Order: sequence, then structure tokens, then C-alpha cells
Amino acid sequence: MNNADLIVATLKAAGITHGFGIPSGNVLPLMEAMRKADLHFVLTAHEGSASFAADVMGRMTGRPGFCIATLGPGATNLATGVGSAYLDRTPMIALTCTLNTNQLGRRIQMWVDHHTLFKPITKASFRLEKGTVAATLKRAIEIALSEPQGPVHLDLPEDVALAPATEEMARSFRGTRVATLPDEAALATAARLIAAAKHPIAIVGSSAMRMADSDLLRRFVEKHQIPFASTTMAKGLIDEDHPLALGCIERARRQLQRNFLRRADLIVGLGYDTIEVEYEAWIGAVPLLTVDIERADVDSSVKVAGELIGDLDRLLERLIALPPAKSVWTPAEVAEHRKTFQSSLRPDVKAFGPHHAIDIVRRLLPRDGILAFDVGAHTHQIASQWTAHAPRTFLITNGWSSMGFGIPAAIAAKLAAPSRPVVAIIGDGCFQMTCGELATIERLALALPIVVLNDRSLSLIDVKQVRRQFGHYGVDVNGQTKASPPAHYFGVPVAAADTPRNFEAAVERALAATGPTVVEVAVDPKHYLETVYD
Repeated sequence: MNNADLIVATLKAAGITHGFGIPSGNVLPLMEAMRKADLHFVLTAHEGSASFAADVMGRMTGRPGFCIATLGPGATNLATGVGSAYLDRTPMIALTCTLNTNQLGRRIQMWVDHHTLFKPITKASFRLEKGTVAATLKRAIEIALSEPQGPVHLDLPEDVALAPATEEMARSFRGTRVATLPDEAALATAARLIAAAKHPIAIVGSSAMRMADSDLLRRFVEKHQIPFASTTMAKGLIDEDHPLALGCIERARRQLQRNFLRRADLIVGLGYDTIEVEYEAWIGAVPLLTVDIERADVDSSVKVAGELIGDLDRLLERLIALPPAKSVWTPAEVAEHRKTFQSSLRPDVKAFGPHHAIDIVRRLLPRDGILAFDVGAHTHQIASQWTAHAPRTFLITNGWSSMGFGIPAAIAAKLAAPSRPVVAIIGDGCFQMTCGELATIERLALALPIVVLNDRSLSLIDVKQVRRQFGHYGVDVNGQTKASPPAHYFGVPVAAADTPRNFEAAVERALAATGPTVVEVAVDPKHYLETVYD
């Protein structure tokens, strides 16, 4: 066994099943170890896609996602998805294979200081060295799994990879959770605030995605009859069909949501990570009770009335044990707001708009189906409009918020949950960024529909230009000629649609297919002006 074999065996012991990346000569020793040990190497079209896929694999499995790149440009490309895992707080091992140890630091082809590159976007960055490979790898995995979770970068010189292994392999890994015992004085304050509130509202955030038992969230809001909303990434942690559900905040029709939230006399932030959106953007003068793994990062204008910091599962258990709150919200008030909010997202337009397409996909995808989507105007529409029924069925990056996430996320979700239907919805700008990954999907023979909302523009930027009274400039994705889509991209068949009827038929066929399909639908983006920033 050489050190590359030791690394791969350790990663498998940690529950890692796939590594995403692009090879080079320096990567080959690790790839050979992966081949021999049957740790699947997934060749992507771009290293950024590899790290996005690793991010989502980490979210889906709870084990570190794994991505691989060569030195220099491979490492810089990989950094985009590593940054996503850092801000969205996903466990990841990002491994760069580099020069021999005696060449590091020289002015030599492709070399840059990987540790300086990855330091701002990882929890830690280590060089693997002879004699300490096993210990460093164990430490890296446990750091990635410790709260707040995130990526760890490892740099593997080729001579270290090929050297004989001299250490025992680590076989158990334990990330550290935050302190499980809440401060009793803080708990008493929280109890008093909840008991006194007449119109409390809970906001579920992305830290709650990593709870051991997310059903505690549902039990809390039901025990105290507190209406709840969620941030974009937290959708589905409580079924949004729940009668207490208010929908997503700070996406489409945000002002309507803000106005309702400011009717509250207490906001309870449940695992609310301000990396998605800062409290001061929407909370107004309403007092805040924050329940999270760490202190809330707030502006001085936010009235923090109480803070519970610790393990979210233990904190929710204690709050559920309190006497029921005296919330006076009526079911009719909550239902009426939800109806008004959802209706406002679907303006009465004659053209086939993105909201029509999104509703069709939601209706056809089973409740346990998984949606991955990308960043743009459609993100706002989907986040507010889509009904999510379960955890880990609604995949987006909102902390990092990078275009190019959608297709790699769908690939990883399908590999992690092969028996469940997965759909990607992306804009035409995002499709141009990552269409090469269709070759990856075709090679893997994944039954995966990719819905492309073709509005011929970077519509989110177009909306911002209009709102700021700037000229329309630099946002046209396609040329003036409205050419029909090709028969296939990289061997993946394409179905073109431009009406609700033929789009629905195309999506039905794509969901029933045994391989991938691109459904390219022409949509009119005009209603984004009405919904995205209103």
C-alpha cells in the first residue's frame, strides 16, 4: 500500500463513495488507487462543476463530499465550488494533486501557493507529508464534519502519493457538535418571550439543515402554534403544505412577505444563518429570539431580545417541553396570507411565463422528487413559488449564490439517490456555463431531465438595469435569430417546447425516460419585473 492507497481507503472508511474531478499527470496515482479500491471517479467537464457536485453529495449524505483537481488552473477552477461549500456550510474534502515536494515554492510551470488560495474559503488547508498522511487526513475529515461544517483543502505532492504507507489507517471519524447544554438563564428568557408573544413567527434557516432530527422543527411550531416561514435553502425542513406555513422570505414578492412578518411581536430564528440574508433586511422593529449554533451576526438596528446558542436538536427539545404559547394567529389569517402570496407570484399574463413552467414541473415531479436549480431570476421565482415537502429535496446555493450550480447539483443528487426522480431547472445563461456537463450525465447514463428556461437573456441583471434606470446592455444571451434547439447536446436528446401543453408532454416523457433529456422551453420573462424585486 502506498499513500494514495491509504488516502482512498480512509476516504471510503469515512463513507465517501464518489470523487468528482479532472485528471492530470499529478492526479494519476490517486486515480489508480481509486480504481483499485472502487471509489468512483466521476470525470466532469470543469473543475468548478466537480466541486459543486461534491458540495451537494455532502449535503445529501452527511459525509464529506470529495473533489479532485490538479495544481494551478485546476485548483483555481475548483475554488468556485469550494467557496460554495464554505459559505453554505457543507462538509467537503477538496484535494489538489501537486508537484513533488522538492519542487514546491519554485517558479515552475503551473505552481501557485494552494494554501494561500484556499485559506479564505476553507476551514483549514493542509499539506500531506510522508509519515503523517493518516493523521492529517483524519483531522481534515473531522474538521469538515465539525460545526459549523465546511470544506477542508488537502495538497498532495506526487512523491508523497507514491511513497509507501507507513501508518495505520484511521477507521472512525467524529465531528464535534456545539455545546449540548443550553444556558439556563438564556432558556428562561426564551421561555418568557415565547409565553408573552401574541403574534410570534418562526423563520427556519439553513443551519437547521444539519440537525440530526429536523422533525423537531415541526413539533416546535405545532406545540406553540407559531406560523413559520423559511429561507431559500431551508425549504422543505417542514412540509410547506403545513397549515402554519407562510412560504419563503426574501425572494420573489419579498415586500408582501416583509409586511406580514412585521405584524409579528416576536421573530424566532430557528437555525437562521445570516449568510442567506441578514436580519436587518426584513425584520424592522420586531424583537428577535435567535436559536442557533452560534451568535447571530446582526446590525445594531436589530432588537435581539434573546439568544439561545448550542446544539439545535437539544435546544428544540427544551423549547418543545415548554408550556404551549398563547399565539392568537388564526388559521384563517395564515391561510389567507399564503393564498395572497402564492397568487401574487402568478400574474395573469397571456404569454407562457416561467411561473407556468415551474408549476408544471412541480405538479409532475413526485412529492419525494428532488429539484436542483441555478442562480438567476428564476431562482427568486422558484424559491417563492415551489412547494417543498421534505428535507434535501430543494437544492440551491444561497450563501455563495454562484451561477453554474444547477446541473452539477442534479448529477450529485441522482448519484446519491438513484431511485428517486431528480430534475434540474436552469436559465439559459446557466446552461451556457455548464452545458458540457451533459456529456457527464450521458456517460453516467443518468435518468435526469434538465429543464432550460430560455428567455434569451440574463433576466435578473436585466431587471436590475430597469430598476436602476440603466440602459439594456450586455445581457442578451442569444443572438437575434431565433434558431430552433438542436436534436441533441453531446448525445443527450433535446425536446423543444413553447406552450404549456407541449412543455408538459415533454417533461412527462423526460421523467419516464431511462436516460437524460434536455427540455428547452421558450418563456417570456416580462413578469419577472413584477415579481422578482417587488
